[in-house]
Amino acid sequence: MERLTKPVRFWLCATILILSLIGCDRFIGTSGEPVERVSDGDTLVVKDTNGKNLTVRFACVDAPEIAHTNKEKQSKRISDRNQFTWGVKAQERVQELVQQGGDRVTLNITDSDRYGRKIAEVRLKNGTFVQQVLLQEGLAKVYRPYLNKCPSKDLVQQAESKAKEQRLGIWSDTKFVNPWEYRSLYKKK
Repeated sequence: MERLTKPVRFWLCATILILSLIGCDRFIGTSGEPVERVSDGDTLVVKDTNGKNLTVRFACVDAPEIAHTNKEKQSKRISDRNQFTWGVKAQERVQELVQQGGDRVTLNITDSDRYGRKIAEVRLKNGTFVQQVLLQEGLAKVYRPYLNKCPSKDLVQQAESKAKEQRLGIWSDTKFVNPWEYRSLYKKK
């Protein structure tokens, strides 16, 4: 009988240990903020620790615009189509990265903007710097007016230079208009 009791105790203890480890994240918590949605190539919405949605604008970069209204979506203007095509590519890449990171990101908030959004450097659980990836792949540009508030200033400038040199993404498109120029020239205020 005692021979039977030892294996039963062993498996009972092993089962309890395994179940405890599986449910551990409920007590310890998982790292990073849960991403509710990716708004575009440089903005996402996370749920903060109080359960409120927080809009986060990526520090250091500006990604191409996406169409927001039906009028924009139906636009035949070449400048719109070009901007929105690149904007969708940037948005899809951010969605892909966020999914790879388990739909969680770590934020290094550097500022707030006039719209109430938090400005932040965004990283995945494994340390991947989202802005760096976008710049390396030519899906965003360094936004120089606010570069002084960018802790990773050197890193983002190097990533952009590399993409520009290799003519990746928007750097391969001679018709591409910088997002900040597009907003000021083509968007109605």
